[in-house]
Amino acid sequence: MAQPLLAGRTVVVTGAAQGIGHAIAELFVAEGARVVLSDLDADNVEAAAKRLGGPDVVRGVRCDVTRAAEVDGLLAAALEAFGSVDVMVNNAGITRDATMRTMTEDQFDQVIAVHLKGTWNGTRSAAAIMREQRRGTIVNISSVSGKVGMVGQTNYSAAKAGIVGLSKAAAKELAHLGVRVNVIQPGLIRSAMTEAMPQRVWDQKLAEIPMQRAGEVQEVASVALFLACDLSSYMTGTVLEVTGGRFM
Repeated sequence: MAQPLLAGRTVVVTGAAQGIGHAIAELFVAEGARVVLSDLDADNVEAAAKRLGGPDVVRGVRCDVTRAAEVDGLLAAALEAFGSVDVMVNNAGITRDATMRTMTEDQFDQVIAVHLKGTWNGTRSAAAIMREQRRGTIVNISSVSGKVGMVGQTNYSAAKAGIVGLSKAAAKELAHLGVRVNVIQPGLIRSAMTEAMPQRVWDQKLAEIPMQRAGEVQEVASVALFLACDLSSYMTGTVLEVTGGRFM
């Protein structure tokens, strides 16, 4: 029987109480990882951790990714619990959609803070540990919105495009230390957030997809697994689209 792809490795996943982050954590546990989940909602992240396994395998930690000290604390908790940080998945995110004309400054700032600053905080904190270990991989979750720009998402599209640039710069800084940084850009993925869209918006987005269906969270998780494990050992600074062919 083949050894699990992440056997003996410690993974931290932000925004992991639900959606894509939870699917990533679930798959990584199945592949032998010890996983520290984080989320802004303490009750939800504790419940998610209990669903995925006992404290010897999974821990839940409340964390506001916009605050560097809390992200440092999250990584310190992973080190204390499991002795290393081998994989960091920066997934936490929010939406505050509005046209540029009606979007408030606060709505713009909130999205930039969670997505872009949060990813910077997570990448920076994980890299500090990984450079000492001389190994590690960081997976940052962007979006196809960061590739093409979406109406009503000047904040979200800017943040998600910024994650790509941030990740490529970090990949160049860290490659010689044995640390890899890669990006996933999901498209229309079926989740509680996307299923709350008006039906006409959902149908419009679906019509743009050559594969003629929305993606599932597990399909993003499997790409994250590929980037997290040794199957992608000669990849850094790359952007993998999980879109069903949308916006090729």
